[in-house]
Amino acid sequence: MTNYFQLDVSPDQLRAISTLGLAHLGDGVFELMVRSWLCLHGKATSKGLHRATVRYVAAPAQAKAVEKILPLLSEEEGDVFRRGRNTSPHSVPQNASRADYQAATGLEALFGWLWLQGRTERLNELFAVMMEGEECR
Repeated sequence: MTNYFQLDVSPDQLRAISTLGLAHLGDGVFELMVRSWLCLHGKATSKGLHRATVRYVAAPAQAKAVEKILPLLSEEEGDVFRRGRNTSPHSVPQNASRADYQAATGLEALFGWLWLQGRTERLNELFAVMMEGEECR
């Protein structure tokens, strides 16, 4: 049975996943991390949790947060981010610019890529830098 909470995908399996597939998975990973962070920092009501989550996972917020970690990425991580960022979106949400949406897609692809390798420590390191100085709103 596959343990979906402790994945360690082979390099061949990882290369077979599209960049949008990585971003799809990474979107969920990032949102789960944000939800955990909010709960651990005192957000208690479901309405407050949902609103705060949306603020952090929206493309403009992700684009701003990714700027904090770009200098910290390894060459390989940077390549994954750029591949995700350079993927042509089919549409862009009204609340985001094309550049913000592409940066958010790059971040999500990176998080999906790290998750599939079981590199949760690295995910935690990058997430901590992104959330540094953020107040639980």
